[in-house]
Amino acid sequence: MLRIEHLTKRYGDKTAVNDVSLHIRRGEIYGFIGHNGAGKTTTIKACCGILRFDSGEIYVDGISVRENPLGCKRKIAYIPDNPDLYDYMSGIQFLNFIADIFAVPQKERQERIHQYAELFALTSDLAQPISAYSHGMKQKLAIISALIHEPQLVILDEPFVGLDPRATHQVKELMHDICNRGGAIFFSTHVLDVAEKLCDKVAIIHKGKLLRSGTMEEVKGDESLETVFLELEEESHG
Repeated sequence: MLRIEHLTKRYGDKTAVNDVSLHIRRGEIYGFIGHNGAGKTTTIKACCGILRFDSGEIYVDGISVRENPLGCKRKIAYIPDNPDLYDYMSGIQFLNFIADIFAVPQKERQERIHQYAELFALTSDLAQPISAYSHGMKQKLAIISALIHEPQLVILDEPFVGLDPRATHQVKELMHDICNRGGAIFFSTHVLDVAEKLCDKVAIIHKGKLLRSGTMEEVKGDESLETVFLELEEESHG
């Protein structure tokens, strides 16, 4: 569903992502782990067609992000760690705006908005301006807007930041549901115990380089993910 081949991205003299290759298949929840500045967000933005890259290729369902970014964007949803929404709109106006962009028919959009707004206990707030929303409410609205066109690939950057425990649980359930319907999830996180329980596969990145990737069992063996992560980072410093 998502294939990253030898991705490299530089900012001047700094190499933010260095020859990264990953393959996220349909039905997989794939975790992307690393400290701030490790290259996670740069990789994610490149996959979404937001950021140009220096070399390598990225394919979404066989479509090149470099050659056909619009075709890729039709198949994906991207949820950043700090959603930049239109504060002057109400919640329902924003959801309809996103549904218009993806040409979601009226009947389907109404059903999905109702379903997800109820799920995240946001129904009574949809008429309110987004400027009145808390960070957590904005995050929930961003998640609903991302799912409204039923994307095949959902890419999330630190999806659990600012969410209450109930909403966090709902997002995890939605991740499983998307994968059960043949989609795929690729997300970055600092929360290693969540990644360990949730992910089928995981990749650890440090200073732009992949330290290890594979199934959870291949990456961590008999140790905890946190232990392996800290050991690999220590080795890379050495």
